[in-house]
Formats: sequence, structure tokens, C-alpha cells
Amino acid sequence: MATFVFFHAHPDDEVMSTGGSIARAADTGHRVVLVVATNGDHGEVPPDLAPGETLLERRRAELARSAEVLGVHRIAWLGYADSGMTGWAHNDHEASFWRADLDEAAGRLTAVLREEAADVLVAYDWHGGYGHPDHIQVHRVGRRAAERAATPRYFESTWNRDAVAEVAAAFAEASGGEWDPDAPSDDGNPFGEPASAIHLAVDVAEYIERKRTAIACHASQATDVGTFLRMPPAVFELAFSTEWYIRPGSPAGLHHGWLLDDPA
Repeated sequence: MATFVFFHAHPDDEVMSTGGSIARAADTGHRVVLVVATNGDHGEVPPDLAPGETLLERRRAELARSAEVLGVHRIAWLGYADSGMTGWAHNDHEASFWRADLDEAAGRLTAVLREEAADVLVAYDWHGGYGHPDHIQVHRVGRRAAERAATPRYFESTWNRDAVAEVAAAFAEASGGEWDPDAPSDDGNPFGEPASAIHLAVDVAEYIERKRTAIACHASQATDVGTFLRMPPAVFELAFSTEWYIRPGSPAGLHHGWLLDDPA
């Protein structure tokens, strides 16, 4: 059996792009470790925090519930502060992940990879899907750590912009909402990557209800989570039943399969 390490920026990121793969790995007997770079303390603050309860505490508890739903065996926190969106003052906070020294941060992740003897590491594409500073840093730190730990299989989670355009059209038809994945995202680049830049499509339709349940665990992030949970079932399945990966150094061409299919 293999050990998978999924590296994400904030609580709730684990579900959206890799929740089905996490559940599939766990259900087929593999060990799954979730590494979270930041505490997510610049997320949406819910109105129902208990006296003395912090957003950080709420989001940690939500992540624990989501991880249980998906089958995660261990959660490791790298200990950085949420950097906020591009241009926020939080980007420059001395404890933010965005400002972290690359080698120091990669060292923290490398320690987990070596301790777990990881066979697979999943991080993000070059701009973290939509340009959030912490997502970009996950890409940089993940790639450096994979090199340092000599992890046999390294993948970058992404979104298929061509497929997302179909989701956006279906969602607009169903709800009247509009979203253009080709428009500038947080860093000014379009959302995700074109299909031509992606190597692997993983079918996780079998796990779609697990993903929905895990997304609902992050109820404090009501704006995003509420949008996803209000999607008609057919649109939700269209959006979340395939997970997309880049494998750096692989020949161009998209194939359908699993994270362990290709020779290491």
C-alpha cells in the first residue's frame, strides 16, 4: 500500500480539488496524510462563534470533521498564518505563508514526507488554480519539498478551464448566476489551466456525495460553501466528479486514470 500526502493552503481546500482522490485512496487501503500550510484565519467569520471561540478554532474543527468524512489518517499543520488575497496587508505579515522562506517552509513539508515515507505528493499548479498567494506558495514549497525528499510521484492539482466553462454555463442556466473562468482571477490570470496543459483526469463520481458532505463540514465559509451546496445535483456532479492533475516532466497529453497508474 502507498502513502499519499495532499498539501493544501487552507482548511476547506482539501475537498474542492482533491476530496474524491483522498476518499478513493483511503477506501482502497492507502494511507492518507493531509498537510495544511495555514490556519485560514482570514476566512469568512461566521456569526455563530461561541463566546471565546476563534475563527481559527472553528476552522480546525471543521477540517477535522471533513478529514474524517474523507478518510484522512493524519493532519499535519505547517503553522503559518493565512496571507489573505493578493494585495491585502496580510501578505506582508511576518508570519504569513506568503512571506515564508522557501527552504524553511519546504523543510517543514520535507520532514513530513520523510517521516511518512511518502509515495505520492499532491500540491498545486503554478498559480494555485486562481492566484491566491498561499496557493502559489503551496506550489513553490511542494515542488521544492518533493525534490528534497525524492518523493517518487509528484502531482499538481489544477482545474480544467475548458471543463469549468461548461460548469459555469450550466450553473448560469440553472441559477442565473454568471462566472467567466477566462476572466482574470486573483493574480490576473484566468482560472485553472487549459486541458492541453493537464496530464491526468481522475473520475471521482463514486465519491461525489462524500465530497458534498465534506464541503458542508466547512459551514463557516458560508459564501463559497453555500454556493456549491445550492448547485443543482447535476451541476454539482459536473463540477466536482473529475479531479485534474499535472505531472511535471510528463509528455503532453491528457489521459483518464489514477495517481498510481503511471510508472514512477
